Amino acid sequence: MEELKWVPSTVDVTRPSVARMYDYYLGGSHNFEADRAAAKQVEQHFPGVAQSAQANRSFLRRVVRHLVAQGVDQFLDLGSGIPTVGNVHEIAQQDNPDARVVYVDFEPVAVSHANALLADNPNASAILADLRATSSVLKGAREVLDFSRPVGVLIIAALHFVPDSDKPYEAVASYLADLPSGSYLAITHASWDSLSDDERAEATEIKKIYNSSDNALTMRTHAEVTRFFDGMDLLEPGVVAVNDWRPDFYEDRTGIYGAVARKP
Repeated sequence: MEELKWVPSTVDVTRPSVARMYDYYLGGSHNFEADRAAAKQVEQHFPGVAQSAQANRSFLRRVVRHLVAQGVDQFLDLGSGIPTVGNVHEIAQQDNPDARVVYVDFEPVAVSHANALLADNPNASAILADLRATSSVLKGAREVLDFSRPVGVLIIAALHFVPDSDKPYEAVASYLADLPSGSYLAITHASWDSLSDDERAEATEIKKIYNSSDNALTMRTHAEVTRFFDGMDLLEPGVVAVNDWRPDFYEDRTGIYGAVARKP
């Protein structure tokens, strides 16, 4: 068993974590043997999973820079995972050193490491909480963010780990209700819309692997992902593959939808 100082004693490193698996896909170092083993099983069924994770992170970078250019200087990153390999505060503060960021995750390793990273950064912090616990999250976020001014809410590759029974649409709507006009919502969400029959068979195996981790998968269609933005003004080009959202360069298309919308 790996013993590292940034790992809380309550963490079971023998059980795969989606946050640490994602860190592995991004080339990070904050993952354990159980995470790597599960991630490699996924790669056997979906060889492009690491490229998809990297495309997702590239989308996040473009979105944060776009929002900073629009004058947004505070961000709430829900289901943030382990904030390494191009995290929000680094991107935002590169363009605006005064930008404020609150990371939220229910993974103790993610939050523990985030707070270690942010120890010398007065404008960024991490909260240990489940994004579904909206009241608790908003209470903690208000200690850093000013909710009388626009906020950029980021829910990147997190909602496909929230089943319908946990009311994800209501959770997102609850966050938006507390935000002032001019705030933004950015979401990415995995989907099987474009899969062939053979690929769907492989996807079923992938779902089994994630079901053995701390979060099961709930894939949604284009229409179901679009529903998260009800009542908001979608930015062009709408809900598209993350690679097609204002790309810097051509990348192979991935099965992850991404979009950004503004609260009127």
